[in-house]
Amino acid sequence: MSKFNILKARPFGKSPITSQRAGRTREGGDGYERTVQGELFLLAVSNMGGEKTFYEAGGARDERYAELVHAAALQDPEWTARMLAWLRTEANMRTASLVGAAEFVKARLEAKADTGVTNRAVIASVLQRADEPGELLAYWTATHGRNVPKPVKRGIADAVRRLYDERSVLKWDSDARGFRVADVLNLVHPSPVADRQGELFQHVLDRRRDADVAVPESLTTFRARRELMAWPVEERRALFGRPDAVDVLRRAGMTWEAVAGWLQGPMTAQVWEALAPTMGYMAALRNLRNFDEAGMSDEVAAQVAARLADPGQVARSRQFPFRFLSAYETAPSLRWGHALDQALRASLSNLPALPGRSLILIDTSGSMTGMAYSARSKVTPAKAAAVFGVALGAKGEQVDIRGFASGVFRHELRRGASVISEVDRFLKRIGEVGHGTDIVGSLRSSYRGHDRVFIISDMQTISGPHGARVTDVVPRHVPVYGFNLNGYQKGAFATGTANRHEFGGLTDSTFKAIPLIEAGQNADWPF
Repeated sequence: MSKFNILKARPFGKSPITSQRAGRTREGGDGYERTVQGELFLLAVSNMGGEKTFYEAGGARDERYAELVHAAALQDPEWTARMLAWLRTEANMRTASLVGAAEFVKARLEAKADTGVTNRAVIASVLQRADEPGELLAYWTATHGRNVPKPVKRGIADAVRRLYDERSVLKWDSDARGFRVADVLNLVHPSPVADRQGELFQHVLDRRRDADVAVPESLTTFRARRELMAWPVEERRALFGRPDAVDVLRRAGMTWEAVAGWLQGPMTAQVWEALAPTMGYMAALRNLRNFDEAGMSDEVAAQVAARLADPGQVARSRQFPFRFLSAYETAPSLRWGHALDQALRASLSNLPALPGRSLILIDTSGSMTGMAYSARSKVTPAKAAAVFGVALGAKGEQVDIRGFASGVFRHELRRGASVISEVDRFLKRIGEVGHGTDIVGSLRSSYRGHDRVFIISDMQTISGPHGARVTDVVPRHVPVYGFNLNGYQKGAFATGTANRHEFGGLTDSTFKAIPLIEAGQNADWPF
């Protein structure tokens, strides 16, 4: 009979976010404080910037984020620089990465720190869209004053050379912006990469002074746009009966937003059908309801649906998984449902297939349902949790899904049902078991010898009965994975070793660590 080579002795790896007992959670349970890196990471991957959460005001949250970036930038600048670049390119956190890069530079300049990591490179790494140089300048001047340091200017200039072309300038330059493209050029003085870009830069500066200045011959998209803007209204509407409508709009770099203003009339099915083949992925996703209300034909709708479902398009779009749930909730017709389900599954390709028996606890408490991630969104942390939890459950061999708050409810996945419809069905059950957060009590009610446990929550729990902790309920040889959706200062259990791990974010990228851990390897940061 074996004494040593048994299941309980199976080696499991370590994970990068480590924490230890310190204080209380926001609900009074045992709290566990992370290192600067761990706390910064979990806040960064859930911080929308300026947005309050259930337990934290927007200003306090932003201040905590800036303080953590300052500390990390001085403790380990190389790690922080890698994290910020990954945050923008892989985690898709636009505001947090821009703010983080600005605060990284601020901290390094104030400390007069000399390092192999250049401030200029950090700034350039987070600027991935043509409106972002102006966005970063607006943040810097509003927060730190109008004196913009050279590393910030040079990093922005590097990004401008990469990002500014005719189409991007036409798309993102607007009177509504505090820093227009011409302001950015005047401030950072980028050297053009080619003669044509130099002519673009000069024309942008010239037209800021005189809107009617002649357009250079080389700027063909600008010339086509100016010609199009001069068309009479009747001719504009007649364009959509012509076979070359798509080519005319493409040559002028017309987005659907530009067409909506230019048309000076209703966006009919004919208009949407002309626009759909050249619309960006996110634009199509956001306009499904408009397509239906305008009466878009099934033939064109099928083409749009095929694009939405294509895994390559999904990957390139870099949409948060919950965006597909939002589109499903908004679009009234059933013709998008299958495509959105396929897109959701593709966006969660990093979720591991779970062998053996798994328990998934999805937090439906008041702090997860009471507030959306931003003032302009209807997506709550509970919706994001349900997307991850249900999709994870659909990939496992034997999975028990439980919704929990003050109590627990069992949620059985219907065989053959789409993931997106199962998420929708799960969300309709919110409120069944109260609105508190009792992680330990929920584990006591649900754990029955499973091979692993997932807790998808904000980790702000009440105290366990008689002082019980997570480790008292789940044996130490069984891994517990916490997936944190809000990044508050303290978590619900100690992590990093002893089969206790914590991840976070609004994408599936950090789930890549789980197969490594279960294979006995140590999981590093995802960047």
